[in-house]
Amino acid sequence: MSAIYLHIPFCKTRCIYCDFYSTTRTELKRHYIHALCRELEIRRDYLPQEPVRTVYFGGGTPSLLEEADFQQIFQTLDTVYGLQEAEEITLEVNPDDLTPTYADMLSTLPFNRVSMGIQTFDDATLKLLNRRHTSRQAFDAISYLRHAGFNNLSIDLIYGLPGETDLRWESDLRQAVALDVEHISAYHLTYEEGTPLYRMLKTQRIKEVDEDSSLRFFTKLMDTLAAAGYVHYEISNFCKPGMHSRHNTSYWQGIPYLGCGPSAHSFDTRSRQWNTSDLDTYIEAIGQGNLSCHTELLDNTTRYNEYIMTRLRTCQGISLDDIAHLFGIPLQRYCQQNATPYLQARLLRQEDSRLCLTRQGIFVSDGIISDLMYVE
Repeated sequence: MSAIYLHIPFCKTRCIYCDFYSTTRTELKRHYIHALCRELEIRRDYLPQEPVRTVYFGGGTPSLLEEADFQQIFQTLDTVYGLQEAEEITLEVNPDDLTPTYADMLSTLPFNRVSMGIQTFDDATLKLLNRRHTSRQAFDAISYLRHAGFNNLSIDLIYGLPGETDLRWESDLRQAVALDVEHISAYHLTYEEGTPLYRMLKTQRIKEVDEDSSLRFFTKLMDTLAAAGYVHYEISNFCKPGMHSRHNTSYWQGIPYLGCGPSAHSFDTRSRQWNTSDLDTYIEAIGQGNLSCHTELLDNTTRYNEYIMTRLRTCQGISLDDIAHLFGIPLQRYCQQNATPYLQARLLRQEDSRLCLTRQGIFVSDGIISDLMYVE
């Protein structure tokens, strides 16, 4: 199986915390859709001869596209790759883009999953973050999608936002649970260098939450969603039983994927490739039948480290048998030796050949992952 990611780089406005590549130059949308479809054609041989099982439209703001844009992309996808065996086709949306008419239009296309960036239900914080929607619009958008027939919805939340309190985070979680969506992703705010939010932090206009508060917020997240029936299947991801993100799971399982569009990454199990993070350069190169991209060949140690970094974040954990088979006995022994102190401290648990984080281990997962990775 394989996966395809399509980066839609357009935004009406930029959120002050985001460092994903995006542009407000929506006048280039038509040129971009043509280039995106052309890249899909140019790279038809990148993926192995296996069926495409998931497609993900990310951004940016993919919900700025119109029906004709989606139809052009889907026609190319189906012609070049075939979508007959696609199990999950996801669209990222902004709440304020969703109207009853737009939701109904989406239901006529191959999408069967929608992911919505809500981030918080606190309107004052949404305004600070330069989000375009209000909490009311978020609730309305979910309603429109349900009425249009979508039964696989995901929302994103961010905690540790400026001014975050226990009460505000608890309120966000209550409202998220009330939406009764199938999937919730929740991420701690990261101050990415170069973003307006980072500059606000450095000039002391806002203050970063302390570590104790972060631990409380994460504990409340796990407890609240577990009580509501969600499975904690990856450190930042929760789902109703059986409703995990198949596309994101392909990343964590090392399944080959093709990424198209500026800044998009691709992986064929032996190398990584990433496109230029510049829309003009991207369109110009594609127009000449070329790719503006970089490639990194992955040696055995790098592939082992990526295996540890991605797999250990999930509830399935890592397999010592798989490590021996994929990377060799010496790295298996290295992993087992470095895992032993964490097993003794009950931060890891072992079932047969599989190592998984315990609940307490999740809180120090970065350190555990770092210690299991091999450094020459």
